Amino acid sequence: MGCMTLPPLAPEIWWAHTSSATDRLSDLLDERERARGDRFLHRADRDRHLLARAMSRLALAERAGCDPRDVLFDLRCRSCDEKERAGAERDAEPHGKPHPAGPAHGWEISVSHSGEWVVLVVSEGVPVGVDVERVSDSRDLDGLAAYTLSDTEREVWAGLSEAERTGAFFGYWARKEALLKATGLGLAGGLRRVTVSPPHTGARLLEWTGGGDPASSWLTDLDRGEEYRAALAVLTDRPVEPVLHPPSAVRDLLRR
Repeated sequence: MGCMTLPPLAPEIWWAHTSSATDRLSDLLDERERARGDRFLHRADRDRHLLARAMSRLALAERAGCDPRDVLFDLRCRSCDEKERAGAERDAEPHGKPHPAGPAHGWEISVSHSGEWVVLVVSEGVPVGVDVERVSDSRDLDGLAAYTLSDTEREVWAGLSEAERTGAFFGYWARKEALLKATGLGLAGGLRRVTVSPPHTGARLLEWTGGGDPASSWLTDLDRGEEYRAALAVLTDRPVEPVLHPPSAVRDLLRR
């Protein structure tokens, strides 16, 4: 009897520009999410938060066949779980990776935003992580690299030309954070624990130290133009063929 070949996984990718944020979308947020949005001092931060939460509910509601307001989220932080098992107190405020609950239970999402863009990834039953970073040379990259890049990554990064270093740094960051978000550890898991391939080569996980590593993973870069670096991680050993929704589909989603 031959082995059954499973079809490729098809996580869906949605990109929304911050200009798509409108006040009417706030009706889709729950009380805690609206309160968090109100705490942001800058309009750009409020818009990114609003789009991330509204897009998540709209996309999940469409797939679960329910009203967006019926979509719930459980926030789970693996780093806090590990602290609690070690006898330390976990943070009192709910936080961590959002896991769809209610009618959308069984789906997985990841959201990231930077600059003028918000990206959402939705998959069925398989953990995903996405990250987007705006490229900026105004930050202390040498200082950031010291606690962001592993020794192997920093050695390769230091050998690049000055013109290549800025984009490469944010390429490393996006790949590493996408993986950490997929596992549920997030940045609290420690970026230096994760070693990925150099950004000028194909994306893949090379090494994970300190525990918490996934049994298998799939990693790729996402294109958002020269001003950004972005990456998608899927915790699977199956083939993956992401579905990128066009801008028209994103506009239609937000109008619903």
